[in-house]
Amino acid sequence: MTLLQIYQFAEKQGISIDELNMGHSVAISLPQGWIAIDLKRLPTQVEKKECLAHELGHVETGAFYNVDSPCDIRGKHENKANKWAIQHLISESELDEAIANGYTEIWSLAEYFDVTEDFMKKVVCWYTYGNLDTELYF
Repeated sequence: MTLLQIYQFAEKQGISIDELNMGHSVAISLPQGWIAIDLKRLPTQVEKKECLAHELGHVETGAFYNVDSPCDIRGKHENKANKWAIQHLISESELDEAIANGYTEIWSLAEYFDVTEDFMKKVVCWYTYGNLDTELYF
């Protein structure tokens, strides 16, 4: 999924994306279908694409947490949004095909799929091990 396709997906789903100067935050999303993103804090198209896919993951899965609740686990919601982003930016079959075609290093896969190496590590962890704990494997 390209950056343009992400914007098109959001529009089709009725999700508004506003570009704002956000100060300390890069992006936020609300359950009502609204995403705000500070594009000045994301210098590359790749970072913009990954960030918007992640925020769409929050909206599409309802993965929101209450910062005032001691019982709400932030990591659970972040992982849910990350998994959505992974599955929509790079499918398991696309990853398998790229590996079969010789893209076997994280950097080469990241370049092939136009994502960051950190994101690519999450993709590999999700499809290989069923979790996003990159520190265990990389």
